[in-house]
Amino acid sequence: VELALWDTAGQEDYDRLRPLSYPDTDVILMCFSIDSPDSLENIPEKWTPEVKHFCPNVPIILVGNKKDLRSDPGTIKELGKMKQEPVKPEEGRAMAEKINAFAYLECSAKSKEGVREVFETATRAALQ
Repeated sequence: VELALWDTAGQEDYDRLRPLSYPDTDVILMCFSIDSPDSLENIPEKWTPEVKHFCPNVPIILVGNKKDLRSDPGTIKELGKMKQEPVKPEEGRAMAEKINAFAYLECSAKSKEGVREVFETATRAALQ
């Protein structure tokens, strides 16, 4: 099994270029930051419609990144100033269900927790 990863830019400047990266895609890792509830809101509003348009029938794995920041006091304090809090696991699972994702996983690149599982699940989804 060979994994080739494409990290597509989320900025609006790349909206017209990003579709060029979609052909021959076997699995989508749709990511949001656990320390950014707004990034979770972008999943159904921006990313899911785009991905389902360009990659119909391609399995989507919803991934909550920065899991280590969920319990970080500084993160909690900063989000609190905006009347927000880190994304809860059940909110991620509910979103995965809403977009009909193959799986919902959380990971932390900093602590490495869950990273291996993300790639193992992506490989299984691509081979199904």
